[in-house]
Amino acid sequence: MTIYQRIAALLLTMSLSIPAFAMSLDEAKNALDSAKSQGLLGETPSGYLAPVTSDARARDIAEAINDARREAYTDIAQKNGIAVSKVEAVAGQKAVEKTAAGQYIEIDGRWVQK
Repeated sequence: MTIYQRIAALLLTMSLSIPAFAMSLDEAKNALDSAKSQGLLGETPSGYLAPVTSDARARDIAEAINDARREAYTDIAQKNGIAVSKVEAVAGQKAVEKTAAGQYIEIDGRWVQK
């Protein structure tokens, strides 16, 4: 095996293993309530979660949940013939309203404990 073949095999192996490091949606859903209660994640008016702190696990949870939300918002927008941004805004407003007392929401670019 030549050096180029070895490098190609190594790169292929590494690229196939990258998705294994990503948090699954089920894992993120299971960790969401705890992360929000701990003040690690908050709801934004844009319809998405964002990390309140620089915690890596919070970023992973937000990324997994936000990917699922983005997909759902796109489906809703397409089915109703409206812009995704309108769906995001409505979803964001509802998420902020439903946020439990003591958890964080983003208002005017700042995190506020509800």
